[in-house]
Amino acid sequence: MPGTLYVVSTPIGNLDDLTVRASKVLAAADAVLAEDTRRTRNLLSHLGLSRPLRRFDAHAEAGSVERIAREVADGATLALVSDAGTPVISDPGAELVRAVVAAGGNVIAVPGASAVLCALVASGLAGGGFRFFGFLPRAGSERLEVLAKIVATEEPVVFYEAGNRTLDTLRDLAARMPERPAAVARELTKLHEEFARGTLAELTAMEEPRGEVTVVLGAAAARTETLDEAAIDARIDQELAAGRSAKDTADIVAAWTGQPRREVYARVTARKGR
Repeated sequence: MPGTLYVVSTPIGNLDDLTVRASKVLAAADAVLAEDTRRTRNLLSHLGLSRPLRRFDAHAEAGSVERIAREVADGATLALVSDAGTPVISDPGAELVRAVVAAGGNVIAVPGASAVLCALVASGLAGGGFRFFGFLPRAGSERLEVLAKIVATEEPVVFYEAGNRTLDTLRDLAARMPERPAAVARELTKLHEEFARGTLAELTAMEEPRGEVTVVLGAAAARTETLDEAAIDARIDQELAAGRSAKDTADIVAAWTGQPRREVYARVTARKGR
């Protein structure tokens, strides 16, 4: 009979958040696959458990993934954990889950702590669906593309950011949609958990947060005013005069007008070439 890969959520700060079911699964596993064996060993020690630990992180080789998948298909019971929270969600494991499924093994999720959900439900900005972007790219065209997607997303948005990059990201977003409501959550479930709430423009004045940060943006407000062509052109000229690139200008003006970014970008490049 095929075995099972358990994808086990672990605490993001407060060890009391580990579920009873997760404890039982870890105790029964043939081995625990850990992003950082030292951190997982501390967790197991807290539970009074001693299980074989094997490192499995984002740099796991394809051959290693295939070997583990075959183990599970041949009957092994393995538990996959990340450093904190739910594996696979901006953490290693997606490729392994696919490989186990393809090899005929079972995959069972053991739910638990998630920074995404903790931040969202306590932000005061939740309602209906939301879109999660994980960790934002640090620089380059990839970052600009993700920022453009965030600007174009009407439902609430959640993403992770490093403390020392949070203010830069808030400024980038505030330049595109200053009045959008947001919340910055740091050190969730830990002793110094803290939320800062306000518009993106207001949050750019906060002190740079430390530690692990989760940012939540509220739903985009529906546009009520009607903008004429002259006003749109004037805003494009204003952003270009401020030194913004055509891409950044298109992001900002598309968010401001609610028009498709592709159409706005064509308009921006036409005005820039005048």
